Amino acid sequence: MIEIAECDITELAVDAIVNAANESLLGGGGVDGAIHRAAGPRLREYNRSLGGCPTGEARISPGFDLPAQWVISTVGPVWHGGDQGEARLLESCYRNAFELALRNDVRSIAFPAISTGVYGYPKEAATRIAVGVMRAYEDRFDRIIACCFSAGDAALYRRILAEL
Repeated sequence: MIEIAECDITELAVDAIVNAANESLLGGGGVDGAIHRAAGPRLREYNRSLGGCPTGEARISPGFDLPAQWVISTVGPVWHGGDQGEARLLESCYRNAFELALRNDVRSIAFPAISTGVYGYPKEAATRIAVGVMRAYEDRFDRIIACCFSAGDAALYRRILAEL
């Protein structure tokens, strides 16, 4: 079952939260910065050993001071108008995060809206990709949560979830 929640992803008691990270995996702004602050400095130190992450791929780290056991970091594409493979890369973010979660016995997972902040991906298009991939994996997890930043984002997820 896919749940839509307007909440702080760093407060969710789930097996794994997904981080919309930059390629360094060492912290940044937005949800990435919030997750790093909440997890504490050990997340940054651990992620140093991972050697970064290319766009579309995912890496897993312990949750450290978070309620979540794991942080799955994925690097979404920067929006350049839609003709540079952004949709394929964004779909890969979600699929790779799910596959990494399955390999680590994750049964509950929460996602932010990857690439829709400073990376500029149009929210409706990104939400359609996210919900489509979530639907493909929903029978393999106990809980999948789309963690939304605002009521407007949550409403968009609910509408697209109902359509798909």
